[in-house]
Amino acid sequence: MKKVVLAFSGGLDTSYCVKYLAQECNLEVHSVLVNTGGFSAQELKEIESHAYTLGVASHTTLNETDDYYQHCIKYLIFGNVLKNNTYPLSVSAERIYQALAIARFAKEMNADFVAHGSTGAGNDQVRFDMIFNIMIPEIQILTPIRDQKLSRQAEIDFLKAQGVEMNFEKAAYSINKGLWGTSVGGKETLTSLGYLPEEAFPTPQTKNTPEEVKLVFEKGELKGINDQQFENPVEAIQKLSEIAAPFGIGRDIHVGDTIIGIKGRVGFEAAAPLVIIKAHHTLEKHVLTKWQLYWKEQLATWYGNLLHEGQFLDPVMRNIEKFLTDTQESVSGTVTVGLAPYRFYVIGIESPYDLMAAEFGAYGEMNNTWTGEDVKGFCKIFGNQTMIHQKVNGK
Repeated sequence: MKKVVLAFSGGLDTSYCVKYLAQECNLEVHSVLVNTGGFSAQELKEIESHAYTLGVASHTTLNETDDYYQHCIKYLIFGNVLKNNTYPLSVSAERIYQALAIARFAKEMNADFVAHGSTGAGNDQVRFDMIFNIMIPEIQILTPIRDQKLSRQAEIDFLKAQGVEMNFEKAAYSINKGLWGTSVGGKETLTSLGYLPEEAFPTPQTKNTPEEVKLVFEKGELKGINDQQFENPVEAIQKLSEIAAPFGIGRDIHVGDTIIGIKGRVGFEAAAPLVIIKAHHTLEKHVLTKWQLYWKEQLATWYGNLLHEGQFLDPVMRNIEKFLTDTQESVSGTVTVGLAPYRFYVIGIESPYDLMAAEFGAYGEMNNTWTGEDVKGFCKIFGNQTMIHQKVNGK
């Protein structure tokens, strides 16, 4: 039998793919789950058991969380990347890194085919296909859900007919968990009006008493929370998620332009990413110059867009990463954040690199580095060309 490596999550789409590829295509299915920080040890065990129940020849879990942070998430933080000022690219980044890991595994397995469960209506199909076409062009790509234009109900009906037992009620929502947030898709996100119900979000809102949390950054990376220090920023992100997510923080619906040219809506829960980006950006506004902030924003927007559209392997991405890294040399300090049900706010920062240092003056009150006469001359020169333009053009 020919071998197919299937990118597997244990959800409805990839469960369908196992059965279809084995029974209808007569292929030896090898399922691979790429863990990017969204699964507990118990969940990984349950997904493995589910894969074997479906009939896979083998199941492998690839733990990529640390590399995912080091080579991708870190730069999303450095760039304060939020797609359309809303979405922290939770799935966009995750899919790219999963595709890279799957491609390497398929090559090692000498697979005849590689498969994924993407539909024909979203971005994931492009991300997987592009990475596979770049890294393993000799291996044919199979996409049963996309090719057959299946609805979720059609998949459920097929699996039930095969005697598959799984939580089909939960399958009404497509949930993708990762270190950098969880996406949630369902009937409410298929139209332009409607919000996800409370039960659709993975983390129930259980905290009601506001609290403060101190985030310690070292050269742009989160290395401490309150009095606890972390060698690995991944652990710091996971800890912050444990603290903030029960407040119902980080929930929203993103409306964006897909790679294939249609508009799309997706819900998400990303407590830690949103708090980190807001805190990090606030710290940067205190320690970087206005031109550093300006050019960071321009390049980070491009970086996020290219990542979102599957262009992670373009060498320009490495160029932008070097620039973003260089800007983080003085981005160190402590940011205090207030947490409350369904919201958070930055209280302030403390940093030895704070350019708002009191010895240079107090905004709106006084300045210690120049005189009033200096300012009069500056203002006259600063507006000189506009004054000339007004006179020449008779305005």
